[in-house]
Amino acid sequence: MKKGVSILTIAALALGTGSAAQAQNGVMSLTGAGATFPYPIYSKWFDEYHKMKPNVQINYQSIGSGGGIRQITAGTVDFGATDGPMSDEQLAQSKVPILHFPTVLGAVVPIYNIPGVSAELNFSRDALAGIFLGTIKKWNDPAIAKHNPSVKLPAENIVVVRRSDGSGTTYIWTDFLSKVSDDWKNGVGRGTSVNWPVGLGGKGNEGVSGLVKQTPNSMGYVELIYALQNRLSYGRVQNAANEFVKADLGTATAAAAGASKSMPADFRVSITNAPGKNTYPVVSFTWLLVPSSIQDSGKKTVIKDFLKWMATDGQSYASQLGYAPLPKEVAARVLSSIEKVK
Repeated sequence: MKKGVSILTIAALALGTGSAAQAQNGVMSLTGAGATFPYPIYSKWFDEYHKMKPNVQINYQSIGSGGGIRQITAGTVDFGATDGPMSDEQLAQSKVPILHFPTVLGAVVPIYNIPGVSAELNFSRDALAGIFLGTIKKWNDPAIAKHNPSVKLPAENIVVVRRSDGSGTTYIWTDFLSKVSDDWKNGVGRGTSVNWPVGLGGKGNEGVSGLVKQTPNSMGYVELIYALQNRLSYGRVQNAANEFVKADLGTATAAAAGASKSMPADFRVSITNAPGKNTYPVVSFTWLLVPSSIQDSGKKTVIKDFLKWMATDGQSYASQLGYAPLPKEVAARVLSSIEKVK
Protein backbone atom coordinates (compact mmCIF):
# COMPACT_ATOMS: atom_id res chain seq x y z
CA MET A 1 0.00 0.00 0.00
CA LYS A 2 1.39 3.39 -0.96
CA LYS A 3 1.93 5.47 2.14
CA GLY A 4 -0.11 8.64 2.39
CA VAL A 5 -2.02 8.56 -0.88
CA SER A 6 -4.45 5.99 -2.18
CA ILE A 7 -5.63 6.21 -5.79
CA LEU A 8 -8.20 3.51 -6.18
CA THR A 9 -10.81 2.79 -8.79
CA ILE A 10 -14.22 2.06 -7.30
CA ALA A 11 -17.58 1.59 -8.87
CA ALA A 12 -20.86 3.37 -8.82
CA LEU A 13 -24.31 3.29 -10.26
CA ALA A 14 -24.90 3.83 -13.97
CA LEU A 15 -24.18 7.49 -14.65
CA GLY A 16 -26.21 10.01 -16.60
CA THR A 17 -24.57 11.37 -19.74
CA GLY A 18 -25.18 14.95 -18.59
CA SER A 19 -23.07 14.71 -15.42
CA ALA A 20 -20.34 17.35 -15.15
CA ALA A 21 -18.24 14.71 -13.41
CA GLN A 22 -18.39 12.38 -16.38
CA ALA A 23 -14.86 11.67 -17.55
CA GLN A 24 -13.44 10.02 -20.62
CA ASN A 25 -14.55 6.43 -21.28
CA GLY A 26 -17.42 6.80 -18.82
CA VAL A 27 -15.22 6.98 -15.71
CA MET A 28 -16.18 9.40 -12.96
CA SER A 29 -13.52 10.97 -10.75
CA LEU A 30 -14.08 11.82 -7.06
CA THR A 31 -11.51 13.27 -4.67
CA GLY A 32 -11.28 13.10 -0.91
CA ALA A 33 -8.74 14.00 1.74
CA GLY A 34 -8.26 13.84 5.47
CA ALA A 35 -7.70 11.50 8.36
CA THR A 36 -4.92 8.92 8.50
CA PHE A 37 -6.67 7.16 11.41
CA PRO A 38 -9.19 5.32 9.13
CA TYR A 39 -6.95 5.10 6.07
CA PRO A 40 -6.55 1.28 6.20
CA ILE A 41 -10.31 0.63 6.36
CA TYR A 42 -11.10 3.26 3.74
CA SER A 43 -8.58 1.72 1.37
CA LYS A 44 -10.16 -1.69 1.91
CA TRP A 45 -13.64 -0.30 1.33
CA PHE A 46 -12.66 1.43 -1.90
CA ASP A 47 -11.08 -1.77 -3.17
CA GLU A 48 -14.10 -3.94 -2.33
CA TYR A 49 -16.55 -1.43 -3.76
CA HIS A 50 -14.49 -1.33 -6.96
CA LYS A 51 -15.01 -5.06 -7.41
CA MET A 52 -18.76 -4.46 -7.63
CA LYS A 53 -19.02 -1.33 -9.78
CA PRO A 54 -15.89 -0.42 -11.72
CA ASN A 55 -16.60 2.97 -13.32
CA VAL A 56 -15.68 5.58 -10.70
CA GLN A 57 -12.19 6.61 -9.61
CA ILE A 58 -11.68 7.97 -6.07
CA ASN A 59 -8.46 9.72 -5.14
CA TYR A 60 -8.06 9.83 -1.34
CA GLN A 61 -5.15 11.68 0.23
CA SER A 62 -4.29 10.58 3.77
CA ILE A 63 -3.11 14.01 4.96
CA GLY A 64 -4.59 14.30 8.46
CA SER A 65 -7.94 15.51 9.74
CA GLY A 66 -6.89 19.16 9.80
CA GLY A 67 -6.09 19.06 6.09
CA GLY A 68 -9.33 17.25 5.34
CA ILE A 69 -11.38 19.87 7.19
CA ARG A 70 -9.60 22.71 5.40
CA GLN A 71 -10.10 21.16 1.96
CA ILE A 72 -13.79 20.31 2.38
CA THR A 73 -14.39 23.79 3.78
CA ALA A 74 -12.67 25.35 0.77
CA GLY A 75 -14.62 23.10 -1.59
CA THR A 76 -11.50 21.66 -3.21
CA VAL A 77 -12.49 18.02 -2.55
CA ASP A 78 -15.73 16.08 -2.90
CA PHE A 79 -15.54 14.73 0.65
CA GLY A 80 -13.32 15.07 3.70
CA ALA A 81 -12.46 12.77 6.59
CA THR A 82 -11.81 13.56 10.23
CA ASP A 83 -11.46 11.87 13.61
CA GLY A 84 -12.28 15.07 15.51
CA PRO A 85 -15.71 16.54 14.73
CA MET A 86 -15.71 20.00 13.20
CA SER A 87 -16.37 22.80 15.67
CA ASP A 88 -19.27 25.23 15.31
CA GLU A 89 -16.76 27.86 14.21
CA GLN A 90 -15.31 25.59 11.54
CA LEU A 91 -18.76 24.65 10.26
CA ALA A 92 -19.69 28.33 9.99
CA GLN A 93 -16.72 28.95 7.69
CA SER A 94 -18.07 26.63 4.98
CA LYS A 95 -20.23 28.13 2.24
CA VAL A 96 -22.20 24.87 2.07
CA PRO A 97 -23.33 23.15 5.30
CA ILE A 98 -21.17 20.08 6.01
CA LEU A 99 -22.65 16.80 7.25
CA HIS A 100 -20.83 14.32 9.50
CA PHE A 101 -21.28 10.60 8.79
CA PRO A 102 -19.69 8.22 11.35
CA THR A 103 -18.01 5.28 9.64
CA VAL A 104 -16.30 3.05 12.25
CA LEU A 105 -14.83 3.24 15.75
CA GLY A 106 -11.13 3.13 16.44
CA ALA A 107 -8.85 3.12 19.47
CA VAL A 108 -5.78 5.31 19.98
CA VAL A 109 -3.01 3.53 21.88
CA PRO A 110 0.23 4.57 23.62
CA ILE A 111 3.11 2.95 21.73
CA TYR A 112 6.66 2.65 23.01
CA ASN A 113 10.11 1.37 22.11
CA ILE A 114 12.12 0.51 25.22
CA PRO A 115 15.16 -1.68 24.49
CA GLY A 116 15.00 -4.83 26.61
CA VAL A 117 11.36 -4.30 27.64
CA SER A 118 8.74 -6.36 25.82
CA ALA A 119 6.07 -6.38 28.54
CA GLU A 120 2.67 -4.73 28.10
CA LEU A 121 2.96 -1.69 30.34
CA ASN A 122 0.16 -0.17 32.39
CA PHE A 123 -0.26 3.59 32.03
CA SER A 124 -2.27 5.56 34.54
CA ARG A 125 -4.13 8.68 33.49
CA ASP A 126 -1.71 10.85 35.49
CA ALA A 127 1.31 9.15 33.97
CA LEU A 128 0.13 9.73 30.40
CA ALA A 129 -0.64 13.38 31.08
CA GLY A 130 2.72 13.84 32.81
CA ILE A 131 4.70 12.21 30.00
CA PHE A 132 3.17 14.41 27.32
CA LEU A 133 3.36 17.51 29.53
CA GLY A 134 7.06 16.80 30.01
CA THR A 135 6.83 16.62 33.81
CA ILE A 136 7.53 12.86 33.80
CA LYS A 137 10.89 12.54 32.08
CA LYS A 138 12.30 9.09 32.91
CA TRP A 139 10.99 5.62 32.16
CA ASN A 140 11.60 4.54 35.75
CA ASP A 141 9.64 7.48 37.19
CA PRO A 142 7.53 6.29 40.17
CA ALA A 143 4.32 7.30 38.36
CA ILE A 144 5.06 4.62 35.76
CA ALA A 145 6.95 2.12 37.89
CA LYS A 146 4.28 1.73 40.59
CA HIS A 147 1.79 0.29 38.09
CA ASN A 148 4.41 -2.01 36.55
CA PRO A 149 6.10 -3.59 39.58
CA SER A 150 7.37 -6.68 37.73
CA VAL A 151 9.04 -4.72 34.91
CA LYS A 152 12.60 -3.41 35.16
CA LEU A 153 12.28 0.03 33.61
CA PRO A 154 15.45 1.88 32.57
CA ALA A 155 16.59 5.21 33.98
CA GLU A 156 16.50 6.66 30.48
CA ASN A 157 14.85 9.83 29.23
CA ILE A 158 11.48 9.34 27.55
CA VAL A 159 11.57 10.58 23.96
CA VAL A 160 8.04 11.86 23.31
CA VAL A 161 6.71 11.57 19.74
CA ARG A 162 3.56 13.40 18.68
CA ARG A 163 1.88 14.56 15.51
CA SER A 164 3.28 17.49 13.58
CA ASP A 165 0.19 17.95 11.39
CA GLY A 166 -3.42 18.76 12.16
CA SER A 167 -4.74 15.43 13.30
CA GLY A 168 -7.95 13.80 14.45
CA THR A 169 -5.84 11.22 16.27
CA THR A 170 -4.38 14.14 18.22
CA TYR A 171 -7.89 15.41 18.89
CA ILE A 172 -8.91 12.04 20.37
CA TRP A 173 -5.72 11.81 22.46
CA THR A 174 -5.95 15.37 23.79
CA ASP A 175 -9.71 15.07 24.32
CA PHE A 176 -9.03 12.10 26.62
CA LEU A 177 -6.19 13.87 28.44
CA SER A 178 -8.36 16.97 28.91
CA LYS A 179 -11.03 14.86 30.60
CA VAL A 180 -8.64 13.12 33.02
CA SER A 181 -6.07 15.83 33.82
CA ASP A 182 -6.80 19.40 34.92
CA ASP A 183 -3.17 20.29 34.23
CA TRP A 184 -3.58 19.15 30.66
CA LYS A 185 -7.02 20.76 30.25
CA ASN A 186 -5.85 24.13 31.57
CA GLY A 187 -2.37 24.06 30.06
CA VAL A 188 -2.71 22.48 26.61
CA GLY A 189 -6.35 21.61 25.94
CA ARG A 190 -7.90 19.60 23.15
CA GLY A 191 -7.71 20.06 19.42
CA THR A 192 -6.49 18.67 16.12
CA SER A 193 -3.44 20.90 16.65
CA VAL A 194 -2.14 21.99 20.05
CA ASN A 195 0.95 23.71 21.42
CA TRP A 196 2.89 20.66 22.56
CA PRO A 197 5.09 21.18 25.63
CA VAL A 198 7.55 18.50 24.44
CA GLY A 199 8.15 16.02 21.66
CA LEU A 200 9.37 15.17 18.19
CA GLY A 201 6.80 15.67 15.44
CA GLY A 202 5.81 12.95 12.98
CA LYS A 203 3.44 13.44 10.04
CA GLY A 204 0.45 11.14 10.11
CA ASN A 205 -0.01 7.95 12.07
CA GLU A 206 2.59 6.54 9.68
CA GLY A 207 5.14 9.17 10.71
CA VAL A 208 4.62 8.70 14.44
CA SER A 209 4.83 4.90 14.07
CA GLY A 210 8.04 5.20 12.09
CA LEU A 211 9.70 7.57 14.55
CA VAL A 212 8.86 5.39 17.54
CA LYS A 213 10.04 2.26 15.73
CA GLN A 214 13.45 3.79 15.01
CA THR A 215 13.97 5.77 18.23
CA PRO A 216 15.04 3.93 21.41
CA ASN A 217 13.17 4.88 24.61
CA SER A 218 10.48 6.69 22.66
CA MET A 219 6.74 6.88 23.19
CA GLY A 220 3.90 8.12 20.99
CA TYR A 221 0.23 7.59 20.20
CA VAL A 222 -1.36 6.06 17.09
CA GLU A 223 -4.53 4.37 15.94
CA LEU A 224 -4.49 0.69 16.92
CA ILE A 225 -4.05 -0.74 13.41
CA TYR A 226 -0.77 1.18 12.99
CA ALA A 227 0.62 -0.39 16.17
CA LEU A 228 -0.42 -3.84 14.94
CA GLN A 229 0.90 -3.39 11.40
CA ASN A 230 4.25 -2.06 12.64
CA ARG A 231 4.51 -4.65 15.44
CA LEU A 232 4.96 -1.94 18.05
CA SER A 233 4.43 -2.49 21.77
CA TYR A 234 1.40 -0.69 23.15
CA GLY A 235 0.15 -0.41 26.69
CA ARG A 236 -2.98 -0.74 28.76
CA VAL A 237 -4.64 2.51 29.79
CA GLN A 238 -6.41 3.26 33.07
CA ASN A 239 -10.11 3.83 32.41
CA ALA A 240 -12.89 5.65 34.27
CA ALA A 241 -13.42 2.58 36.47
CA ASN A 242 -9.69 2.63 37.43
CA GLU A 243 -9.05 -0.58 35.50
CA PHE A 244 -6.07 -0.98 33.16
CA VAL A 245 -7.55 -2.07 29.84
CA LYS A 246 -5.94 -3.13 26.57
CA ALA A 247 -7.38 -1.86 23.31
CA ASP A 248 -9.10 -4.49 21.17
CA LEU A 249 -12.34 -4.91 19.28
CA GLY A 250 -14.39 -5.73 22.39
CA THR A 251 -13.07 -2.98 24.65
CA ALA A 252 -13.41 -0.39 21.87
CA THR A 253 -16.99 -1.47 21.17
CA ALA A 254 -17.79 -1.12 24.87
CA ALA A 255 -17.01 2.60 24.63
CA ALA A 256 -19.87 3.05 22.16
CA ALA A 257 -22.43 1.18 24.26
CA GLY A 258 -24.35 4.30 25.15
CA ALA A 259 -23.56 6.26 22.02
CA SER A 260 -26.75 5.41 20.16
CA LYS A 261 -28.85 6.98 22.91
CA SER A 262 -26.70 10.05 23.57
CA MET A 263 -25.48 10.82 20.02
CA PRO A 264 -26.84 14.14 18.74
CA ALA A 265 -28.63 14.45 15.42
CA ASP A 266 -25.49 15.78 13.70
CA PHE A 267 -23.41 12.82 14.97
CA ARG A 268 -20.75 15.06 16.60
CA VAL A 269 -20.00 13.28 19.86
CA SER A 270 -17.06 12.43 22.13
CA ILE A 271 -16.89 8.98 23.72
CA THR A 272 -13.42 9.13 25.31
CA ASN A 273 -13.21 8.11 28.99
CA ALA A 274 -16.55 6.30 28.71
CA PRO A 275 -17.82 4.40 31.76
CA GLY A 276 -17.54 0.64 32.20
CA LYS A 277 -15.10 -1.77 33.79
CA ASN A 278 -14.09 -3.35 30.47
CA THR A 279 -14.09 -0.15 28.40
CA TYR A 280 -10.94 1.07 26.68
CA PRO A 281 -10.97 4.83 27.32
CA VAL A 282 -9.31 6.34 24.22
CA VAL A 283 -11.86 5.54 21.53
CA SER A 284 -13.69 7.62 18.95
CA PHE A 285 -15.91 7.47 15.94
CA THR A 286 -14.30 8.69 12.74
CA TRP A 287 -16.36 10.65 10.23
CA LEU A 288 -16.71 11.32 6.52
CA LEU A 289 -17.49 14.97 5.81
CA VAL A 290 -19.96 15.48 2.97
CA PRO A 291 -21.52 18.71 1.65
CA SER A 292 -25.27 18.85 2.28
CA SER A 293 -25.76 20.17 -1.25
CA ILE A 294 -23.99 18.62 -4.25
CA GLN A 295 -24.73 20.32 -7.57
CA ASP A 296 -23.32 17.52 -9.73
CA SER A 297 -26.06 14.88 -9.87
CA GLY A 298 -23.64 12.11 -10.83
CA LYS A 299 -21.33 12.76 -7.89
CA LYS A 300 -24.30 13.03 -5.54
CA THR A 301 -25.62 9.63 -6.67
CA VAL A 302 -22.24 7.97 -6.21
CA ILE A 303 -21.53 9.47 -2.79
CA LYS A 304 -24.96 8.55 -1.43
CA ASP A 305 -24.67 5.02 -2.80
CA PHE A 306 -21.25 4.55 -1.26
CA LEU A 307 -22.47 5.85 2.12
CA LYS A 308 -25.31 3.31 2.07
CA TRP A 309 -22.90 0.47 1.25
CA MET A 310 -20.45 1.68 3.91
CA ALA A 311 -23.12 1.65 6.64
CA THR A 312 -24.29 -1.86 5.71
CA ASP A 313 -22.10 -4.38 3.88
CA GLY A 314 -18.94 -2.32 4.39
CA GLN A 315 -19.12 -2.73 8.16
CA SER A 316 -18.19 -6.41 7.83
CA TYR A 317 -14.59 -5.46 6.97
CA ALA A 318 -13.98 -3.35 10.10
CA SER A 319 -12.95 -5.96 12.66
CA GLN A 320 -10.30 -7.62 10.49
CA LEU A 321 -8.46 -4.28 10.40
CA GLY A 322 -8.73 -3.52 14.13
CA TYR A 323 -11.74 -1.20 13.97
CA ALA A 324 -15.08 -1.66 15.70
CA PRO A 325 -18.15 -1.53 13.44
CA LEU A 326 -20.88 1.01 14.03
CA PRO A 327 -23.51 -0.02 16.59
CA LYS A 328 -26.62 -1.14 14.71
CA GLU A 329 -28.65 1.79 16.04
CA VAL A 330 -26.03 4.27 14.82
CA ALA A 331 -25.79 2.59 11.41
CA ALA A 332 -29.58 2.84 11.07
CA ARG A 333 -29.43 6.55 11.84
CA VAL A 334 -26.67 7.03 9.27
CA LEU A 335 -28.85 5.38 6.61
CA SER A 336 -31.76 7.69 7.36
CA SER A 337 -29.48 10.75 7.35
CA ILE A 338 -28.06 10.09 3.89
CA GLU A 339 -31.18 11.67 2.38
CA LYS A 340 -30.07 15.00 3.87
CA VAL A 341 -27.60 15.17 0.98
CA LYS A 342 -29.49 17.11 -1.70
